Amino acid sequence: MGIANYLIEGVSGAGKTSVAEELERRGFHVVHGDRNFAYYGDPDTGAPLDWPAFDDEAARIAWGYAHWIWPVAQVEAIIADLSVPVTFFCGGTRNSHRFIDRFDGVFVLEVDAETLAARLRRRPDDEFGGRTLERELVLRLHAGDAGLPAAAERIDATRPIGAVVDAILARCERRR
Repeated sequence: MGIANYLIEGVSGAGKTSVAEELERRGFHVVHGDRNFAYYGDPDTGAPLDWPAFDDEAARIAWGYAHWIWPVAQVEAIIADLSVPVTFFCGGTRNSHRFIDRFDGVFVLEVDAETLAARLRRRPDDEFGGRTLERELVLRLHAGDAGLPAAAERIDATRPIGAVVDAILARCERRR
């Protein structure tokens, strides 16, 4: 196992990308799961999936969200890399149950519904959550806890990004 590896999760708009960019700015090794290697697949087997045909756009968006996964072998290879002292994996994935036990800590970024809705409204249409149906899905998932890791430490992500990252780093330090 790598020296220290942490997963940062949350619904779309919670601040995962902003946290990742601030951690990078501070010199930490960061894996942007959504940007680097996520794909649509079966959350239990990891098999890539083709998009089914949908008559309903909301059903298509929900299917995509439910099948957004990370390649387990790639995650495990990065975790096993001892060349960096700390790695933060940031992003959303529906198959974290396949590798979550390999992390030294898991954090879920939390925001209230009003803050989340405001953040999503500011997104461009080409970013997930930027379109009305995507926003509606994210807000429904937020209301139901979105299937996020239950054993994770909750981080108040309504504060300025520097304070959010400071809170994460303080909790990482306490774990060591």
